[in-house]
Amino acid sequence: MTDKNFDIYFDLGSSKIRASAFKKDSSENFTIENECLSNLNLKKLNLLNAEHVIEKSILQIEKKIDEYIDDINLLVDSADVLSIGLSVLKKNENKKINKEEIQYLIQSAKQQVLRSNTDYSILHIIVTNYKINNIDYVFLPTDINECNQFSIDIIFICFPKELIKNFEELFNKKDVSIKQILFSSYVKSLNYKDQLGFYNESAFIDIGYEKTSIIYFKKQNFYFFHILPVGGHHITKDISKVLNIDLIKAEEAKLNFDKDNDFLKKNGLSLEIIKKIIFARIEEILEISTKFISRHEKSNDLDQLRLVLMGEGSKILSNKYRQDISIANDIDLFDETPLDICESGLKVIKGQSKQEVVIVPKKIEKKGFFEKLFHFFK
Repeated sequence: MTDKNFDIYFDLGSSKIRASAFKKDSSENFTIENECLSNLNLKKLNLLNAEHVIEKSILQIEKKIDEYIDDINLLVDSADVLSIGLSVLKKNENKKINKEEIQYLIQSAKQQVLRSNTDYSILHIIVTNYKINNIDYVFLPTDINECNQFSIDIIFICFPKELIKNFEELFNKKDVSIKQILFSSYVKSLNYKDQLGFYNESAFIDIGYEKTSIIYFKKQNFYFFHILPVGGHHITKDISKVLNIDLIKAEEAKLNFDKDNDFLKKNGLSLEIIKKIIFARIEEILEISTKFISRHEKSNDLDQLRLVLMGEGSKILSNKYRQDISIANDIDLFDETPLDICESGLKVIKGQSKQEVVIVPKKIEKKGFFEKLFHFFK
């Protein structure tokens, strides 16, 4: 097999499939986007449309880069994603902490998660806190020579094996293998927070088809994420119910209320009523999100919290409507592009997050302990 000149990233969403090719050692890239309705939830899984659109997308990218695609990295999202937090403690007898001990603790926690959740695979391992001599650190300090005991707080982002199997089969039919699967809401928020600049507290609200992801950062460092069982499709159903129209027309009204008033007039629909329906549901999502953050942080003082709306569900709004949303916090609408989304995956693979532990790839799993350790902390 000849060496490839491009790294390929696919984003499999509920309404669209996006793909980007990034040329190695160059800024050159190519991106495509195709409409595709899919249901990525395990109980309602429907990938019938995706098979054809993936084949189409592969051919489009291959034509642009003039080489065959053998493997990809895949960004996915689903209401079935699982967040597991663990805190592990070790007594250290006033010795200096070494990386082997950290490696051992994280691997032990990883095995505990896998034993307790046999139907899931781990996509991301994120260290959110080190407590050394009762002092908290986001990153492991190197200048502490004596430590009586220390603990590590870890978040594992897990994905159902059954879904992963379906995605792998989908691409294998096109003779393409999946190198790594990434949780798209998480990797997007890492990328966008760096683009938006420093905020003491920020929460990225990724409004999808039937779910909303909350990804919370404190001082630019990841702290947790949470899934709400409500998304853009619920807005469509609200419009359908209130205006007594079918879901297809309600979806069109939702997508066109800010762009095509002729469509609304022709169908006898009120712009003001549709705006009220949309804003009411989005305000509910934001209110639930801030209440969850408040409970998690055990604080009602969220005046400095910045909310960033992203995802297909937020695209029905534009920044001119920020003042119409009745919530006290600072709100931004991040108008993400297909390139932004795929590039988020690329940056995480290349080590953008200093908090994330690199999962040892299968190709070096059989190597010795110290070879793994070097990779682990690269």
